[in-house]
Amino acid sequence: MVPGRVMITALVVSMAVVVGCGSADDAPTPTPAPTTVQLPPNQVAGVPLPDDAVDRAVAKLDELAAALMESSRIPGMAVAVVHGGETVYAKGFGVRAAGTQEAVDADTVFQLASVSKSLAATVVAHQVGTGAIEWTTPMVSLLPSFALADPATTAELTVGDLFAHRSGLPDHAGDRLEDIGFDRAAILDKLRLEPLDPFRISYHYTNFGLTAAAEAVATAAGTSWEQLSDDVLYGPLDMSSTSSRFDDFQARPNRAVGHMRVDGAWVAEAVRDPDAQSPAGGASSSVNDMARWLAALLGTGTADGTTIAPAQALLPAITPQVISAPARAPQARAGYYGFGFNASTTPAGRTDYSHSGAFALGAATNFVVIPSADVAIVALTNAAPIGIPETLTAEFADLVQFGEIREDWRALYEQVIAPLNDPVGDLAGKPAPTNPAPAQPLSTYPGSYANEYWGPAVISEDGGELVLTIGPAQQRYPLRHWDGDTFAFEPSGENAPPGSVSSARFTDDGLVLDYFDENGLGTFTR
Repeated sequence: MVPGRVMITALVVSMAVVVGCGSADDAPTPTPAPTTVQLPPNQVAGVPLPDDAVDRAVAKLDELAAALMESSRIPGMAVAVVHGGETVYAKGFGVRAAGTQEAVDADTVFQLASVSKSLAATVVAHQVGTGAIEWTTPMVSLLPSFALADPATTAELTVGDLFAHRSGLPDHAGDRLEDIGFDRAAILDKLRLEPLDPFRISYHYTNFGLTAAAEAVATAAGTSWEQLSDDVLYGPLDMSSTSSRFDDFQARPNRAVGHMRVDGAWVAEAVRDPDAQSPAGGASSSVNDMARWLAALLGTGTADGTTIAPAQALLPAITPQVISAPARAPQARAGYYGFGFNASTTPAGRTDYSHSGAFALGAATNFVVIPSADVAIVALTNAAPIGIPETLTAEFADLVQFGEIREDWRALYEQVIAPLNDPVGDLAGKPAPTNPAPAQPLSTYPGSYANEYWGPAVISEDGGELVLTIGPAQQRYPLRHWDGDTFAFEPSGENAPPGSVSSARFTDDGLVLDYFDENGLGTFTR
């Protein structure tokens, strides 16, 4: 798509004026008729809202949330709805940590995961509104050190390109660098080594691409991203429980602990520190705080007299900038992405904007805004993604627009989201060879294997087995023999769900690690 700020279409207003008839001598003074405001055709929904649509939908939320909690057994969830500029529903369900009696309420703080992107876009919209930057500002003018593999792309790349995931970077580029301990600066620098797809016509969701753009905006403002978010969004909207710092989340006494599903039970097994990708996934908040932000979105940048971003600066973020999900049939609707927001059309012919967030280590979140109904809903959970917040917000949206739930959203979202929890690696789910070729003597393999992207992979021998050590965190993976010069290891972290198994294949002059070879960058030279 061609970059640039989306132009605001003026409202079409038709005036019906009734004029009296008579002679010039006795003509009465004309009385203007009431003004009739007509929406432009592209703002007219296909289906009118049912009577008392929002109130009736809100009245069903207790029942819907309780049913989802019961069927999924997730530990906790919080939900809020905004309508008419007010929070009309805010409630917690379940517990903050499994096995405790610490109840979730509307002030319980959850990790937002990728819902952070929409908050980040709002911060950038503020900066656009002040004239500090534009969505079309080139990255090189804000962060000269940032580069991608293609110099021409680097020269043209804008803040908006990265917030729309249309830079050409591969899907989730840089995420596995974070898992092995690289910090934000190192990961952003290494993005220049990633292969690129065509610029501005490829959509690939990238946490660190968006993070780079946010970092550039903060650098231009002379502060950190975390502080900029406090100064222009969280502080002005009195979002006192919201932060883009992991330490702040950890310090909240009323916070939800992340849970993974292990052997059918929800357990708090790991802690997700997303500081490296804070703009894309590192924010935390309560539904009471999120409701204040949603009110500002429904107010096109303004809530309770406080303007976070003028409408013309926010509009590009919440309207389509790139096709994110091409239609697969002539009768199907395509999906679109704005700048940090999904921007689509509902089955009722109404525009909406939304975002989901997910940590495999224990968070699933979602919000949906339907501006023509003046309503928004947010649902936050402390469990790995299985579609629960999306199901609740979709059911609510159906009730608002149709007065009934029209789809089996739970089954649909389970199907769509299930792959997020699938094990990864070329050996996942495969039985070990029954008659493997023998390995060479273990003393053959130890050494340091170089790789510009991942850094050195060190192979050592420990207690009669090989161990792979990689990354600044010195992540250790025991290797077990598989077949010949191929060994197996079990990657771990946010991007390796339980059951993941990868090969480590030794060659004459190096080592290929399948888990780290997703974009052809997994060859290490001895």
